[in-house]
Amino acid sequence: MSIIKAMNLKKYYITDTYEVRALDGVSLVVEEREFIAVVGTSGCGKTTLMNILGGLDVPDSGALWIKNTSLKDLSKEQRTIFRRRNIGFVFQQYNLIPSLNICENIVLPLRLDGRTIDLDFFEEIVAILGLQDKLDRFPPTLSGGQQQRAAIARALLMKPAIVLADEPTGNLDSVTSMEVVALLKSCAFRFHQTVLVVTHQEEVAQMADRIIRMSDGKICVTNSMDY
Repeated sequence: MSIIKAMNLKKYYITDTYEVRALDGVSLVVEEREFIAVVGTSGCGKTTLMNILGGLDVPDSGALWIKNTSLKDLSKEQRTIFRRRNIGFVFQQYNLIPSLNICENIVLPLRLDGRTIDLDFFEEIVAILGLQDKLDRFPPTLSGGQQQRAAIARALLMKPAIVLADEPTGNLDSVTSMEVVALLKSCAFRFHQTVLVVTHQEEVAQMADRIIRMSDGKICVTNSMDY
């Protein structure tokens, strides 16, 4: 069953001197529980696609359904609420608040949404990601890999149907990168989530169920991985 359906998405940036076709007619169907890698050179439209799929930006034209909900039919406020309750984000920059400890960072989105924290689920995620002894620490005292694990825990605690990860290993060494992606994939499988990962690392992409390659604002290749 499809959880994301995008039809002919276009996003152009136009100035007096040039036009950038960040997305130029992208159509895409993502099935529930897929783990997908989106790859391509810098400027090919990967991040723009991710931002639109996540409701952080809107296309100039085209249609997008997430869990059978048409995002273009939602107001800005409705889209924000829908995004917060259905989509988790993991970015290259960990976006942790330095003045809050790791525990406070992980639960912050739930508190902002006025939702009760599922303590059993919290403890399960923290254990899987190996953060039990880091909860009282502050972000600047942790390694990049540990901070990214905290960012993943923060995204998963909201119990999103979809996790969008934009270059989540961009600031990590190769060994840590593979560990983080393996954990992300393991958690997604365990909690029945759909994951899209934007990456420039081929070894990360090879861990996906399907690879989508982009060029000049278009999807040029999409293929499943056979193991």
